Amino acid sequence: MKRFFRHLSRFRYLYFLIAFGIWMIFFDQNNIFNQMKLKGNLRNIEHQKRFYELEIKKNQELLEDFQYDSAIMEKYGREKYLLKKDNEVIYLIVNE
Repeated sequence: MKRFFRHLSRFRYLYFLIAFGIWMIFFDQNNIFNQMKLKGNLRNIEHQKRFYELEIKKNQELLEDFQYDSAIMEKYGREKYLLKKDNEVIYLIVNE
């Protein structure tokens, strides 16, 4: 029994570090699994941010085009919202 306690006291800092590492990796609130999940969420949000920044840029350019050219506005309305002039018939062709 003396030998066991002597061995235990000799490497007590090592045992403490091992126990602390196991606690931090598996049992702590900020364990490695939660950190990996949060990193994945952050990556997803950054992709969404880039997408919306590009969409904002496209819409700003389109808005500028609309302000200076009514023909572009008419073309956009016809293509996106199927608007038509009076006495005009629109045939919609759908590719399946």
